[in-house]
Amino acid sequence: MPNVRWLLALVTAAHRFLYRVSNGRIGARAGGADMLLLETLGRRSGRARTIPLLYVRDGPRFAVVASNAGDDRPPAWWLNLQSRPEASIQVGSEHHAVRARRATPEEGERLWPRLLEAYRAYEEYRQRTRREIPIVVLEPR
Repeated sequence: MPNVRWLLALVTAAHRFLYRVSNGRIGARAGGADMLLLETLGRRSGRARTIPLLYVRDGPRFAVVASNAGDDRPPAWWLNLQSRPEASIQVGSEHHAVRARRATPEEGERLWPRLLEAYRAYEEYRQRTRREIPIVVLEPR
């Protein structure tokens, strides 16, 4: 498979830009799924990093998947959150301060079917990688 990381980076940058400039009117849904913008602080640089992610609501919480498209390396945003769990999200036009944590096994069992319903490829990603793909819960703070 050819390396298309540059294409993914370009699509991500365009998505982030459109989401921000439209205040969530463009980009809050993509491919039929709900999307949020997650802003973390780089664990080494300390600089703000923003990534669009698919999510499902879980009461006042938001659940996202640290899949990195099935790569054996975890996504940088998850590594950033493990270092500094405080983050912020934009959901449509709303902004929230959140604290991230890995879902408990019980939460994972309950959330995984809902996440698969939102994006079937997560199961393929799970089969492709050797690492356990975490479900990340973003709780209001």
